[in-house]
Amino acid sequence: MPIPEDITGFELDADVRQELKSLPKTLADDVARNLVMVARMLDSEPEEAYQYSRVALRLASRVAAVREAAGFASYMTQRYSEALTEFRAARRMTGRADLWPVMADCERGLGRPERALAMAGEPEVKQLDKAGQVEMRLVAAGARSDMEQFDAAVVTLQSPELASSAVHAWTARLRYAYAEALIAAGRADEARDWFAKAAEADTDGTTNASERLAEIDGVEFIDTLDPELAEDETESTDAPAKKRGGGDNADDRVIFEDEEDVEEFYDEDDLEIDEDFDGVVPERVQEVQDTKADTKAEAEDTKADKAAKAEPKAEADAGAEAAADKS
Repeated sequence: MPIPEDITGFELDADVRQELKSLPKTLADDVARNLVMVARMLDSEPEEAYQYSRVALRLASRVAAVREAAGFASYMTQRYSEALTEFRAARRMTGRADLWPVMADCERGLGRPERALAMAGEPEVKQLDKAGQVEMRLVAAGARSDMEQFDAAVVTLQSPELASSAVHAWTARLRYAYAEALIAAGRADEARDWFAKAAEADTDGTTNASERLAEIDGVEFIDTLDPELAEDETESTDAPAKKRGGGDNADDRVIFEDEEDVEEFYDEDDLEIDEDFDGVVPERVQEVQDTKADTKAEAEDTKADKAAKAEPKAEADAGAEAAADKS
């Protein structure tokens, strides 16, 4: 697996680097660089992180930090059986109980919620710090929900940590899980307040509490950067107007773009006999009518002038013919 040159391995925590000192220096550096890649890609590219973890595992399977990293990479890619194996190995090597909640969640992932509940009652839970105990409550409540014991899931999450107004790293997730449990138990009216409390505590965006709250309130978010939406808006903006008055009725009059169109569809005779005409002549139609009337008047004047000029000439021609006859 390729590793960027700027990754040195010193990005790891000091306690992890201390564990790697049991390895030859060159090997320790290789393992450290792979562990850095696991940590960097675990959330964004879990499958890639998993591949780096397998490299580290092949190089140093007897280092607890490596087994733990491999466990989390397997867990994030839903390889729960592999994850459980690695977590158990890491726990045997260190004797720590901090992996107990995630091990119980692996049991849930394997379809064994009853084992997860059993682990929630083991002595190891008492060895957990506050964050670990909250995590154990979340796993136990999830197991109850898996078994369709929704009311029991609600009760499982009710605790001093839930009631506290103080905000910790796990507060948003605890409140969010409680809201979800209320909905599953048919208490959606109570869930809204807890989604709101979760959104208030979720400054890092670890949950979608804000979206769930908006969904309950009937608020719809529109992505203004969506290219398809932008294309639809452009098409609607570029579309030419075909009707005036803003109506959708079938008898709305069409707006024509030039005088020839008006002449074609609005003849004077048609306007006189149109029973449906509302008495209001469109401005452009009136202009055309005025123009046609002026043209007609000019034509009549021209015809009259020609007739007036033609009369003297006709008299002169008649006189000339009479004189010729006499001679």
